[in-house]
Amino acid sequence: MIFAETERLELREIDPVVHAPFFLELLNSPGFIKYVGDRNVRTVEQAEQYLKDRAKKITDHPAGGAYIVYLKERNIPIGNCGLFIRKELEVPDIGFSFLPEFEGKGYAYEACIPLMNHAKAHNLQRVNGIAVEYNHRSIRLLEKLGLTFEKRFFMEGDPEELMLYSKDLNSPG
Repeated sequence: MIFAETERLELREIDPVVHAPFFLELLNSPGFIKYVGDRNVRTVEQAEQYLKDRAKKITDHPAGGAYIVYLKERNIPIGNCGLFIRKELEVPDIGFSFLPEFEGKGYAYEACIPLMNHAKAHNLQRVNGIAVEYNHRSIRLLEKLGLTFEKRFFMEGDPEELMLYSKDLNSPG
């Protein structure tokens, strides 16, 4: 099922069985491991279970949701984006990851615009974004979406310091 459509992309609901092979590749891509972390998913079966477990975590909030990003022109999955619910944060955070060959082409920004609109439509007052300090591309994207640096923090079970960005959705821009 299509959640949103842009000029070049479709954001589709994730089917753990159908999309497990793609997520196996995405979760083990060098950029994902470097900037997000190694999820220790090494088989299609583990990827399927990862998607099922993750789906349970994001349905607790009406604005939460994760989507697979398809390139319309070729009808292939190229990435993932969503509004993620985390117990450490009061509001959902916008997140994204793409296969290396589809990075730097504006797809992440294009995919995030419908998510920001979705957050506004669900009357969220704020949206967050998280990045490690050395992920300059993600930081630039969060800033392009209008999020500003708020603080550094740690998430439970993660030894790496993270940077929290946020945006008041009631303000212009």
